[in-house]
Amino acid sequence: MKYLLLAVLLVVAWAIWRHQRRSPPPTAMRRPPPALPVDQMVACAHCGTHVPQSEALMQGTRAYCSPQHRLQGPA
Repeated sequence: MKYLLLAVLLVVAWAIWRHQRRSPPPTAMRRPPPALPVDQMVACAHCGTHVPQSEALMQGTRAYCSPQHRLQGPA
């Protein structure tokens, strides 16, 4: 009886070990990450810090990095 229990334990341990060693399918490994959209960088007219154009505060043709710099104007 104890040999049967030992055999079952060994088979279960072997199955768990084999399942963990299995590599993921090749298609899942070869997918490149999705491309991120590129946003143009603009310089703040006051301090010169570069910020993405989508985050810049525009006043006419000038870009600013914060509301305080927009109020202070160009340097």
